[in-house]
Amino acid sequence: MPVDMNCLTAGWLELESDPGLFTLLLEDFGVEGVQVEEIYDLQKPLEAPVYGFIFLFRWIEERRARRKVVETTDIFVKDEEAVNSIFFAQQMVPNSCATHALLSVLLNCSGLHLGDTLGRLKVHTKGMCPENKGWAIGNTPELACAHNSHAMPQAKRRLDKTSGVSTGRFTGEAFHFVSFVPINGHLFELDGLKPFPMDHGPWEEREDWTDKFRRIMADRLGISTGEQDIRFNLMAVVPDRRIAITHKLKMLKTNQAIVTAALEKLLKASNSKPDTNSTADRKPGDHPCDGIKSEGETNASGASENHVDAKKEAVKEEDVSPASFLEPQAFSPKDLLALLKNLESEIATTEQHLSDENDKRAMFKVDDCRRTHNYDEFICTFLSMLAHEGALGELVSQHLLLPRKIPTTTAKRSPSTGTTGKGTGGKRRRGKNKCRRRK
Repeated sequence: MPVDMNCLTAGWLELESDPGLFTLLLEDFGVEGVQVEEIYDLQKPLEAPVYGFIFLFRWIEERRARRKVVETTDIFVKDEEAVNSIFFAQQMVPNSCATHALLSVLLNCSGLHLGDTLGRLKVHTKGMCPENKGWAIGNTPELACAHNSHAMPQAKRRLDKTSGVSTGRFTGEAFHFVSFVPINGHLFELDGLKPFPMDHGPWEEREDWTDKFRRIMADRLGISTGEQDIRFNLMAVVPDRRIAITHKLKMLKTNQAIVTAALEKLLKASNSKPDTNSTADRKPGDHPCDGIKSEGETNASGASENHVDAKKEAVKEEDVSPASFLEPQAFSPKDLLALLKNLESEIATTEQHLSDENDKRAMFKVDDCRRTHNYDEFICTFLSMLAHEGALGELVSQHLLLPRKIPTTTAKRSPSTGTTGKGTGGKRRRGKNKCRRRK
């Protein structure tokens, strides 16, 4: 089916700055294993690796804020070969900066499952200049359809009123999305409204690139000088948390099965040989379950994923036979029961975390439906039904003729003369009463 390119380049709509919206946009693009989270505190350490940041700020021509002039020309990367070697696209289509910022992070990261659409785009635009990359984004039907599917109905009405600068909110001011990505050991700021990418330099050897980003943002927002601008939003592109939680849950259940099997065999061995010899001379490590014992001794919870997994691998490497469980034990069933209880508690907590993440994804879709639904037809139909039933006029008149409450202070009467207090005597008496009360 042929696609009208003019409709594509002229029909991109404004998007809100919402992590749920961007996460669903990733799914529509075909990207797997990635999600977007909102950052509320720059000083708080991040729990997972970060692929990049998406920053929304109030756009002013030449970035001239009242508090400070931010000069960026000195950090422009103007080398044509260096610019074309990374994915930096100029924003050629209005209202597309949200998709631009997201693609600037995804297409500059290696090892991500981009899907068919973004995979073709990355191959097709390799070596292109920023302007052609921008036109390639604007003229990709899959990207335009996915982008517009998450826009509010008001965005379409305001499309003709925009000034050509992509906005992120409906406040009458222009807001713009940019991205921050680590590329070849340097922190890059990719802004589609700038002619070149901006290189903020390398980060120190003993720090993560996010530490360098925090310093840049603190200076940008005026946090260090105390002149902070609160009209911004910051989101991080991170791995899907459900993947790590699912892996942890799988390992915990595997360890639970190992401990349960060891406990059963220990009980059978103790029942069949009640008069076993002392095991004081047995060396540590002679039994495969010694690893589980050390885990219970060194970790109060007994369910740490890394430790228990390491012990489980040690058990596998020893090629344990069923008969080995019948050997004399160096621990009691009570120890294994405590370890098993801790594992069950950790499994329940991890399952709850996984359920919370799934519920969050479900709410993303619910919020997206509420955001994109057009309520105008419902409102018009409801008002038409009221008018047809003859109830609309009555409701409107009732609203217009509601009695207004008269303040009691304006109609207060003087206790001695019976006047309303507007006369001179009333004023004098009120003044005297005030003086008496003050005394």
